[in-house]
Amino acid sequence: MSAIAKSTKRRLIAGATAAVGTAAAITAFAVAGTANAADSAASGKWAKPTIVLEHGAFADGSSWNGVIEKLRHDGYPVIAAANPLRGPASDAAQLRTVVSHVKGPVILVGHSYGGSVITEAGADDPQVKGLVYVAAFLPEAGETALQLTNQFPGSTLPGTLDPVPYTDADGSTGTDLYIQQDKFPHQFAADVNPKDAALAAVTQRPIAQAALEEKETGPVAWAQKPSWDVVTTEDLNIPAAAQRFMAQRAGAHVTEVAASHSVAVSHPGLVADVIEKAARATR
Repeated sequence: MSAIAKSTKRRLIAGATAAVGTAAAITAFAVAGTANAADSAASGKWAKPTIVLEHGAFADGSSWNGVIEKLRHDGYPVIAAANPLRGPASDAAQLRTVVSHVKGPVILVGHSYGGSVITEAGADDPQVKGLVYVAAFLPEAGETALQLTNQFPGSTLPGTLDPVPYTDADGSTGTDLYIQQDKFPHQFAADVNPKDAALAAVTQRPIAQAALEEKETGPVAWAQKPSWDVVTTEDLNIPAAAQRFMAQRAGAHVTEVAASHSVAVSHPGLVADVIEKAARATR
């Protein structure tokens, strides 16, 4: 077995283990959400919605840590879902299983490619009350993440990517995309502490190239539900012009910040504040 194949196998096993761990935690999170709702009902207070966070490509659930800390401090139940990063349709199906285990209303939050996932997962679901996009894609039906990125100048992501072929257990093949570790800090997390950015480069989760080329299916959730959008003006992955275009088309409530693509790490308080605004507005 080649070095690349061995490395890829280890990555796939690690990803599967992480997903299993997250699935095991869902019940605990759901119980916490139920307790929150029951306590609030008993006291006559507003029952805060559960915040479900969906990370994007080249990241994992830990990228939300600072945001989670603020949300939990303010009394919100939170789930940071494990995104398989295989394609919008299958990833949305996975996210819907997470939401189905939550009692009460939900606010879906998506970073980067995670925006494509919540756009599909939140459609036609009355439990989902609002959507928050964080340096994210808000695709229309028939659009792809790659198409939306290339529609506007400014992304330097293609020149930093490291493609790694993979073969699944069923024999299907494809290509995973990583950001080269030495280029990751500048490309993805230029305003993050250098030590933390270097660590994120090592622990990044790859995305299947096919996921960025897969068309969004309709209907789209942002056409049905109120949405909020954190637009990152120093983003080298998704150009700010592309983010503004998508946010305006969706009629989203926009907050702009001079930040890198990794805004949830560099500005967790701001991101948490936007999420809480969405939660309060949809009560």
